[in-house]
Amino acid sequence: MDQLMLYHGRPADCAARDAAETACYDVLDALGIDYIRADHDALFTMNALAPVEAALGCGVAKNLFLANRQQTDLYLLIMPGDKPFKTKYLSAQLGCSRLSFGSEELLRDYLGVTHGSASVLCLLRDEANRVRLLGDRELLGAEYFACHPCRNTSTLRFPTADLINKLLPALHHEITWVDLPRDVE
Repeated sequence: MDQLMLYHGRPADCAARDAAETACYDVLDALGIDYIRADHDALFTMNALAPVEAALGCGVAKNLFLANRQQTDLYLLIMPGDKPFKTKYLSAQLGCSRLSFGSEELLRDYLGVTHGSASVLCLLRDEANRVRLLGDRELLGAEYFACHPCRNTSTLRFPTADLINKLLPALHHEITWVDLPRDVE
């Protein structure tokens, strides 16, 4: 990946951006959240995001769309991108049976995105609050939070304090903080 350019705020021309991405910029701007943007090719793994993290100067959150076995209870887990995930630790804290990844169809139906593009900003689409937001408490210790604006061709960085104090209340989704281990067997 070539040297990434960083931009302050939304693209000057959003005509080439889709409506879901533009809605993310609209809500961040309306809330007065100052953000830095990196545009890049579509990225589908945390390893592929390494150059973006280097350019932004912070880690990008891993976003996992999860469901129970019946796929009736849906969750969006945000966690540090470099942290391993084992479902048994999360399931134990939630007091539920093992969770698995939600289907591509459910991801599209409830958050309006496809694999690789899910983020906390996708909760803008979940007006019925069907998706329960979960966050690894370790995120609270970071100065910045980074995620995609509903498309994995851009990544945004903004203060974690703005995530907690401005964005989450505006999304009308309560967050359940969990403690996931770094060392997993």
